[in-house]
Amino acid sequence: MASLNRLYEEHGQSPWLDNLARPHLKDGTISDLIIRGVRGITANPTIVAKAIESSDAYDDQLHHELAAGHTPEDAYWDLAIADVVDASERLRPIYEASEGADGFVSIEVAPYLAHDTQATVQAARELHQRIDRPNLLVKIPATAAGVPAIEAMVAEGRSINVTLVFSLARYRQVLEAYLSGLESLARRDGDLSTVHGVASFFVSRVDTEVDRRLEEIGTPEAIALRGQAAIAQAKLAYQLFRHTHSGERWERLADRGARVQRPLWASTSTKNPRYPDTLYVDNLIGPDTVNTLQEGTLQAFEDHGTLTRMIDVGLEPAELAMWTLAQNGVDLDDVGRTLEREGIAAFEASFTHVLATLEAKSQNPVRASSYEPSPG
Repeated sequence: MASLNRLYEEHGQSPWLDNLARPHLKDGTISDLIIRGVRGITANPTIVAKAIESSDAYDDQLHHELAAGHTPEDAYWDLAIADVVDASERLRPIYEASEGADGFVSIEVAPYLAHDTQATVQAARELHQRIDRPNLLVKIPATAAGVPAIEAMVAEGRSINVTLVFSLARYRQVLEAYLSGLESLARRDGDLSTVHGVASFFVSRVDTEVDRRLEEIGTPEAIALRGQAAIAQAKLAYQLFRHTHSGERWERLADRGARVQRPLWASTSTKNPRYPDTLYVDNLIGPDTVNTLQEGTLQAFEDHGTLTRMIDVGLEPAELAMWTLAQNGVDLDDVGRTLEREGIAAFEASFTHVLATLEAKSQNPVRASSYEPSPG
């Protein structure tokens, strides 16, 4: 059995692909990855922008959209949604075979809405209504304004991928939003079993930022702590997940059909070349989790990854590492706030750039197109 299939069958972790691009949908790459064990697909504004800008696979549809008088932003969403619909159909057999445990595709609300709760709620609702697939997850960032939007969407019975979680403090808020949303839905006699969710806890970027701060501190004690923060924090996040999905409060929801909001390990490609290329996969394996992998990391794990449950191994060293980091002047909550700001800014920059690209194309003469919009 291939390593990706074994990851799920033996350890209960679902490998998802962190890339949604039309060329991969058309040339068989996605279908091949699904056969090899990929059980879901995620995208973000940077991924979508890169796909549109680097390929001519979108040109026919783009010219059709612009000829119809659509704005560049409308065209962007039409392009992105067409890929999501295609991917969702390819993953639908996994969704059905797993009884809704896997087979999801994710699309993110516009990044400029990250600090506007009501606009985020409206955007997420509209994406669910437009795409209308049971295996859709709409991504909402875990900003201060995003957390209440997450609760509101869950309360409406909508499935959400909470993204850009960088700290334990914010993760606690995300878990509370999920449970509170389910409780609201239950009070309205909604069907809790139709609500799916993951919380995307970012990993490698934490080490990048913490290592930078440790190197600025520069003491031998600080330097010795490099490369420990991200995995330690993720292990403690998993303990929070387990604690939240237990006890009387959770059991009342589970009795109504509620599903756990699985932790999704994101940003798991190694940024520091000194670290092993499967560092953030090998060390975060465990049940009821997802790891969303870029293609290079996925291939590296298939080649030489280690299939061992590690997510709840070494909890005392993880707690010690977090304490020692604090004693050496590293504030992990501040790290989380910094990375959240940088993550939103990066997505906004990608979104703005792709809209500018589409605007430039709209100024060119529109060529004839054979594109036919797909139904739905």
